[in-house]
Amino acid sequence: SAAGAAPSPGPPAHGLVFWTLCSVLLPVLITLWCSFQRSRRQMLIRDISWKSKHDWRYTDLFGQPSYCCVCAQHILQGAFCNCCGLRINEGCLKKAEQLFHCKEIMMSSSGARSSMPHHWIRGNVPLCSCCMVCRLQCGTLPKLCDYRCVWCQHTVHDECLVDYIKTQECTFGKFRDLIIPPYYLSTIKQMRKEKRTDYEKVAPYCRKHWMPVIVLANTRSGNNMGETLLGEFKLLLNPIQVFDLSKITPAKALQLCTLLPCNAVRVLVCGGDGTVGWVLDAIDEMKIKGQERYIPQVAILPLGTGNDLSNTLGWGAGYAGEVPLEQILQNVMEADGVKLDRWKVQVTNKGYYNLRKPKVFTMNNYFSIGPDALMALNFHAHREKTPSLFSSRIINKAVYFFYGTKDCLVQECKDLNKKVELELDGERIELPNLEGIIFLNIGYWGGGCRLWEGVGDEPYPLARHDDGLLEVVGVHGSFHCAQIQVKLANPVRLGQAHTVRLILKSSKMPMQVDGEPWAQGPCTVTITHKTHALMLYHSDEQTDDDTSSSSEEDHMREPVNEEDT
Repeated sequence: SAAGAAPSPGPPAHGLVFWTLCSVLLPVLITLWCSFQRSRRQMLIRDISWKSKHDWRYTDLFGQPSYCCVCAQHILQGAFCNCCGLRINEGCLKKAEQLFHCKEIMMSSSGARSSMPHHWIRGNVPLCSCCMVCRLQCGTLPKLCDYRCVWCQHTVHDECLVDYIKTQECTFGKFRDLIIPPYYLSTIKQMRKEKRTDYEKVAPYCRKHWMPVIVLANTRSGNNMGETLLGEFKLLLNPIQVFDLSKITPAKALQLCTLLPCNAVRVLVCGGDGTVGWVLDAIDEMKIKGQERYIPQVAILPLGTGNDLSNTLGWGAGYAGEVPLEQILQNVMEADGVKLDRWKVQVTNKGYYNLRKPKVFTMNNYFSIGPDALMALNFHAHREKTPSLFSSRIINKAVYFFYGTKDCLVQECKDLNKKVELELDGERIELPNLEGIIFLNIGYWGGGCRLWEGVGDEPYPLARHDDGLLEVVGVHGSFHCAQIQVKLANPVRLGQAHTVRLILKSSKMPMQVDGEPWAQGPCTVTITHKTHALMLYHSDEQTDDDTSSSSEEDHMREPVNEEDT
């Protein structure tokens, strides 16, 4: 009977396992296959770019939605030009090469010119942009109904272009004071053939305040935004002004300054504090070569992990794309010139190792011995082994936190006061029980902490970066460093000095200069003033919660006299 029938058996166990594996592995395999195909197409587009007039980069359906400028179809798999913004379907690449010219970085004709026509690209204009003729909205209709000039970034409707714009000369838009026009470079090339160097006479637009900018981007800094920023800056400026520091050294890139008017150039460094130091070293080389009159002023777009120098100069603690690049360029134009002290750090080994040549470093931010240098050393060693894991600012700070927690338990730098002697301006300093000593040139330390001012009501003078003085503080360990960063404790203030002498009598201790760490045996460290660097200070934003810092910022924004350098 039905009541007495045996229950039907369930699905076999091996079948359930099979379908479970399929449901897990199939999406993974599809994802891997798509990633492989995407990587292959990216390499193919880059290979085509080497032989092309355009700087092609791969794009697809998952990128920015756009239409092909040739066939007007939605782009599923294709390419876009990093310089002019042209967007093409994969099958239209050869036709696009024949139909469209890229941005002209230098005029082919050698005749003198003072203007140039617009360079229009059809379609894919920014949403909610405004037509420069009828002042109505552009970018709202689909496909290729509007035009954009790759130099001035002005947009127009199709019908407005026919009626009026084709006869107008391009004025390079709101960034004309920063752009190097193609006709300027062709004129300079002709002048160099004639052995003339009065470049000021050919400044474009007859403007007295022309301040061309050179962008130097480190694609390996911090959160790996450098490559994206390179493309966006090439769209806004002349591509010849934008350099990838993974392909060219700052010293070579800065030779462009010698083709521009004296004391007019501004450099925007996209990277961490280490990248800024690299660029400032290259500027020092220009001084040695007798190129002082071409020395540029330096602004910072912070892409690194700590970014303490950037924070000190008002450019923020880190950039993650939250501010449009148009606003960044506007800030560079409006920034004030300030001076930054640069220091010579000489490390002379003791005993048998004294036969070696002393190590010499240039310091912009700070020099330290103790727990923070130990954290930097461990972090550096880990990053050298697996650099691909350290592509995020958050991950980098998490690794620092891990090593700081570990040192709280191990205390590898304890009894530092028994191992070193400290002299400030020739006067011996009696040290309390310490694990670390930090020598500060700038106001910020450790990723955004104002170390010298500290907390509480103790009246200490504000730290400055242009007074020829170093602030010297001590810490009791990694846990003390953490307390200082969250404003629960103050450092041990040891004094201020123009020159410093530190003697490591015994054992091996970690040291660092501006985040570059190493393990050091017995030695003598001497810190003396080296030179000044010309920097740009962005004053529109406060970089600290304390309003008391405003007086320091006003004091630091003094006019810069180039002769002082």
